[in-house]
Amino acid sequence: MATSSSCVVISDEEQGYDLDLFCIPKHYAADLERVYIPHGLILDRTERLAREIMKEMGGHHIVALCVLKGGYKFFADLLDYIKALNRNSDRSIPMTVDFIRLKSYCNDQSTGEIKVIGGDDLSTLTGKNVLIVEDIIDTGKTMKTLLQLLKQYNPKMVKVFNAPVFMKETHPFSLFLCVSVVGFEVPDKFVVGYALDYNEYFRDLNHICVISETGKEKYKA
Repeated sequence: MATSSSCVVISDEEQGYDLDLFCIPKHYAADLERVYIPHGLILDRTERLAREIMKEMGGHHIVALCVLKGGYKFFADLLDYIKALNRNSDRSIPMTVDFIRLKSYCNDQSTGEIKVIGGDDLSTLTGKNVLIVEDIIDTGKTMKTLLQLLKQYNPKMVKVFNAPVFMKETHPFSLFLCVSVVGFEVPDKFVVGYALDYNEYFRDLNHICVISETGKEKYKA
């Protein structure tokens, strides 16, 4: 595991951690291969990202837009850290929140069709600093669709803060240029936990884990 100027990089050779070293719900014990990113490491990285947001976007009203469902855990933890910084700093950020859902996966494959669900009247984003909190960037197409949608409402600034995982080596890097800050860069594995799902299962895991073939078959749609 290494670090770069923008994220924590987990190499292709990283094996993760044995499940027996962590508290894993018994109903998932046979459905996972390894713990890939422990919960404590996620939280520590999230606190650092909160500081980055304060540094880059402070001084102007921010609309924090959570991409559901996979982003909700990171979004809640991130806002808790921002609130703590607001309480203990001379520089604070007024913030409102909204939620939007983007759906593009069935089982472990992208359907190629991106559905945008929910969200209030997005015209309220006009002239605002918009902070998009996403769970995972894979092909990048979903985020590009959302950015094209938001552009219609002329926000002052749009920053994408990628929640804990950034999938690499799947598509050309040009698709990822919209991402401002990334939590972790991981190999091209299908990971679950910390609100990341496989057909709506595994969101209740604290850690980010690699799903097993047994788990894929068990919860296949």
